[in-house]
Amino acid sequence: MNTPILTIDERHNIDAGAWFSTLSATLRSAILARATVRRLADGAPLAARGAPAEDWVGVAKGAVRVSSVSLSGKQVSLTYVEPGTWFGDIALFDGLPRTHDATAHGPTTLLIIRKADFRELLSQHVELYDALLRLNCRRLRLMFNLIEDLNTKPLAARLAKQLLLLAKSYGIEQGEEIRIGLQLAQEDLAQLLGASRQRVNQELKELERDGVLRVEPTRLVVLSREKLMAVTDR
Repeated sequence: MNTPILTIDERHNIDAGAWFSTLSATLRSAILARATVRRLADGAPLAARGAPAEDWVGVAKGAVRVSSVSLSGKQVSLTYVEPGTWFGDIALFDGLPRTHDATAHGPTTLLIIRKADFRELLSQHVELYDALLRLNCRRLRLMFNLIEDLNTKPLAARLAKQLLLLAKSYGIEQGEEIRIGLQLAQEDLAQLLGASRQRVNQELKELERDGVLRVEPTRLVVLSREKLMAVTDR
């Protein structure tokens, strides 16, 4: 099979991914040789809760919004999968249906590996088992950290930590400022933090008054990474 056709930036996002970049050159090439490119428009569905798991997915551009439906029928954002990240392997391992909905957030480019190819990769590359085990251990640690933060840190600290993560994944440096390229409504940000939009709006205004960030109509701009890091320790 041929290497999938990606733009230079998309290929860089995949190659520089924190997990993918640690794999051997042989395994990276084998994964890319079995991948196909899928480009989705904003809001296009990728997976539905309860559907059979058929693909392993790498994000080359944009973001994948992972969401669930509340008891009131409201769609709630749980996380946004960033460029360079691979996901979907858990359901391919245990054979159970997808646990959440997944949609493109903004124009999104994905690398798709079908279930049969995923299993073939596992059978031919023992390294992939160990690598995926490490990846899922990291996911578990991050989940425990999020639960700990939710139960021990005030909203201001959790918000600052989330903004630092967004700046790292989607930051566009403009001099000393960092513009967060991922467009999120305050309601989306509030859902990620398990808080109300009103409380998040209050905290954003407080950060803006302190010269930590600037709130624009469709973007957040970090004015001082150091000040934002200081807020995470409150």
